[in-house]
Amino acid sequence: MTNSGIVLMSDRRVAAIPVQECGEVLLDARVHGLMVDDRKQDAAGAWAHVRQGVLTRLQHAQSLLPGGVRLLFVEGYRPPSLQRRYFEEYSDELARAHPDWQAAAIWEAASRFVSPPEIAPHSAGAAVDVTLIDHQGRELDMGTRVNASPEESDGSCYTDAPGLSVRARTNRATLGGALSAAGLINYPTEWWHWSVGDRYWALQTRQPAALYGSAELP
Repeated sequence: MTNSGIVLMSDRRVAAIPVQECGEVLLDARVHGLMVDDRKQDAAGAWAHVRQGVLTRLQHAQSLLPGGVRLLFVEGYRPPSLQRRYFEEYSDELARAHPDWQAAAIWEAASRFVSPPEIAPHSAGAAVDVTLIDHQGRELDMGTRVNASPEESDGSCYTDAPGLSVRARTNRATLGGALSAAGLINYPTEWWHWSVGDRYWALQTRQPAALYGSAELP
């Protein structure tokens, strides 16, 4: 699937956005009313944290969902060292699969799925990977699993990918409607990735600066 019309994280306009750090703390979503999945669990509990403003918007999005449906928080804050590891591992995977690609092409392709470490919303505590569950805790059909790569999903990880079932498209619309109404924006190559306050958000919403820069968990 092509990237036509999609601004990728690797776009120089994203990196050019200045950061005016607002100083909001990272909060643990597990003690603030959200259902948090443990598939990305780490010893420090970093994965369950997001900035205060992100958490508030997630709580609002939760209140907008239809009865019997809840948000499932999969991963929030990602330490810069982990973000760099993810990006390098995926870049290496692409390089092995496409030995004819130049470094710039690998960098751009990698950014469809993992943000370059220098501007990563997850490392700012500004982004969350999220899906929907029913009243029994079962994940709804979203067309792909959370964190399915473009290669694995044949492009179906793109939020507006063609060929989705009616059920998956409806569920994505339900998720997106609540999160958008709460003030978060989606990264269009990953239906599960939503953020606010980061450089990508600032570019897409025409804000003069990002609110959150790279953060460290206390």
